[in-house]
Parts: sequence; structure tokens; C-alpha cells
Amino acid sequence: MSRLQIKGVIPPMMTPFAEDQSVDYDKHVQNMERWNQDKLAGYLVLGSNSEASYLSEEEKLKLIELTVKHARKDRLVLAGTGLESAVETIRLTNKAAELGVQGALLLTPFYYVGNMNDEALIKYFTYVADRTDIPILIYNVPKFTHINVSVKVVRELSQHPNIVGMKDSTGNVPQLVSFLPVIAEGFNLMVGTVSSWFPALTLGIKGGIFALANLAPNECAEIQEAYEAGEMDTARETYMRVFPVNTAVTATYGVPGLKYASDLMGYQGGAVRSPLLPPKDEEKAAIKNILENADLL
Repeated sequence: MSRLQIKGVIPPMMTPFAEDQSVDYDKHVQNMERWNQDKLAGYLVLGSNSEASYLSEEEKLKLIELTVKHARKDRLVLAGTGLESAVETIRLTNKAAELGVQGALLLTPFYYVGNMNDEALIKYFTYVADRTDIPILIYNVPKFTHINVSVKVVRELSQHPNIVGMKDSTGNVPQLVSFLPVIAEGFNLMVGTVSSWFPALTLGIKGGIFALANLAPNECAEIQEAYEAGEMDTARETYMRVFPVNTAVTATYGVPGLKYASDLMGYQGGAVRSPLLPPKDEEKAAIKNILENADLL
């Protein structure tokens, strides 16, 4: 059986909240309807930018159900279903599979960070992959987990028939280079930040899951389109133009900044969920200025 192949740009979709902290499912559907018209390859529901760690299981399943229902039929739907234990990860992943998700993105377990060595990660992902009804991808995001997946782990796990890729959100291009020679054929090595998108394309990487794709999906996709058309100057110029926006909605202002920027761009960011704080007025002004300088507004 051939492996799932992923090419193109996928947003880790924001979860809009109402001011009373409830999930605003209508705004989620409104975003889906607009993204369906944008240049995207699919959707990731329950990613880091979805505030997934603040969602109940009931909310997670409802968001999955709506995403599958409203996604354009030619598009991939992934869900972030990684939890701290293998047992709970398998359970949630298989519930997502029943709802129509085509692949699961699994965060490296991190609570007992001192014990999460190469052996523990290899055994965890193997155990889960042997028991899930859909293919899984590793999610490497040391910014949140304080664990950086090693070359040894990637080499071994990429051989597993049900582990079909990895989202590497480090932004570390030399690390991508070190992964490429060891991964199995057909393994989807993907980048998780626009900061490494153009360099990754030059290395032969085909897919990315980016926060910036929530609010500037077409610009993210056009970097790849131009690169593949041999229009290097256009690809590089678009990449350079949106780079500061990416920095603003990831490293500088995080999810609150991402949601405010998305509101400005006509998407439905909605409120953040406590304990996250909404951006202050001076932060809003800075975000608007960054979008204007990037010719997005």
C-alpha cells in the first residue's frame, strides 16, 4: 500500500472563542468556507495554534467533525491527537479516524521530559502507530515540549509503514539537512514554520504546516508555486516579504497576535482562551503596521 503523500500548504487552524470562552463553532465554519477558496492542500485541526491544549475532548471531537464536514473534498484533513500517554493518544486518534480524519499529527510526549530519551520516543511512536487506524506524523516542536527529535529517532521511525511523516517546527535548516539522508522513501518531512519554507523547498521538501497560513495562505502557497515554476526571484521576494509577519504571529506575539492579525485580514480569529491574554493596544498597532509593511493590508 502506498504511503500518504502530502504536498502544499496546510494551516494549523485557529480555534475562535467567544468572549465568554466558549468555542465559536460558527466562526470556525466561516473560516473553513473562506479557506476552501484559498490555495491550500488541506487542514490541520487541533494544532498548537488551535489552542488544542485548552480544549476538552468534546470540543476537540466537535471541531474535527465540523472540519471534515466543511473541508473541500479534494483536501486532506489532519488532526493533532497526541496526548501524554500512548493509551489516550491511540483512543483519541481512532475516534478522529472514525470521524473521517485522514492522518494524525502526534506531539512528542514531554511532561516527564527527563525520561523522554530516544528509546522512549521510538517505543512510544511505534506502539501508537501499530494500533491506530490512520497514518500518523511526528510533531517536533521543542519550543513547547523542550524535546528535539534526533536523527536516530527519525531514521528508525520513518521505516514504520504507518508513520508517514514529521512536522519539524524548529526552523533549523541544518537539522532538516541532517534528516533528509536517513528518512525512508516516501516519508513526508514537512516544515512547521514559514521561516524555513523557502530554504526547505530548495532541499526538496514539498509540504508545510504554518501558523501564517491562517491569514496569508495564498502568499505561503505562492512561494512554492513560484519556486516550482523556476521563478526563484519571485519565490524569494514573497518569502522575504512575509517573513516579518511570520515572526510576529509566532515568536513575538504568539497565538493572540496570530488571531488579531487574522481578524485584520478578514478571517475569524476570535478571542483567545484563558490563561492567554489578548494583545494590548500597542501590540495591535505593531501587528497592523507589520501587515501593512508586508503589503498584506
